Amino acid sequence: MRCMRDEPGTDVTTGSVTGMRTLDAALDKAVSIPSTVVHAHVDRLRRRNPHASPEQVLRMLEKQYLLAVTASGGAVGAVAATPAVGTGVALAVTTSEVATFFAASAAFSLAVADVHGIAVEDTARRRTLLLATVLGDKGARTVGTEAGIAPQAWARTLLVNMPTSTIRRVNTTLAKRFVRRQAGKQGALAFGRLAPFGIGAVIGATGARALGRNVLTGARKAFGPPPTAFARTIEVTATTDNTPPDRLPLDWAPPRS
Repeated sequence: MRCMRDEPGTDVTTGSVTGMRTLDAALDKAVSIPSTVVHAHVDRLRRRNPHASPEQVLRMLEKQYLLAVTASGGAVGAVAATPAVGTGVALAVTTSEVATFFAASAAFSLAVADVHGIAVEDTARRRTLLLATVLGDKGARTVGTEAGIAPQAWARTLLVNMPTSTIRRVNTTLAKRFVRRQAGKQGALAFGRLAPFGIGAVIGATGARALGRNVLTGARKAFGPPPTAFARTIEVTATTDNTPPDRLPLDWAPPRS
């Protein structure tokens, strides 16, 4: 698959997004997952379930994602609440779990895009997808307002067709909303994990699952109803103001036996 070049003078792979170094680092790492890994995961699901429809594959991805973030949140909650673990270590552990949550959320949202026949190659557009889905309903409304498009099923229009200048504007607003709302939730959840052993694990698991469900809502808002069939043409997201989206013929469907 060909990746188009980013707009001249634009550094979309690094730089401050939220203005908070730890969160920016977590976001940068989360959106750097190789597309080949995403495609391979979706293809494995389809090979194991050769008669599954796109909707069924999406439900499998959702179940995997929720299990992953719930298990991660519960495990970190248990470690952070252990009496032998100091507060500094506990906070470091919970910070790493936030990064894990972002990574899982980015992988999930990109896999959903793959099922819908969209390959999100541009880092800035990946940030848009991640921030908006993590914000759930509010993310969809923010995208709609800033990009001037309908907030329902916005992903294809924004990620494939919109110019880089629009992506920057959307990301700036999403980042502000994220810091005000979601970072506060993550912070409260982190302190909850410092509760006595056992209670911390429950708070970690239930809190992470609640955040994960919000991401599911955001992804459904972003892409709309599941496609009726798997795409045989992958739309590659545009990365410049003057370059139209590519449509690359790609027979990526695994053999049906």
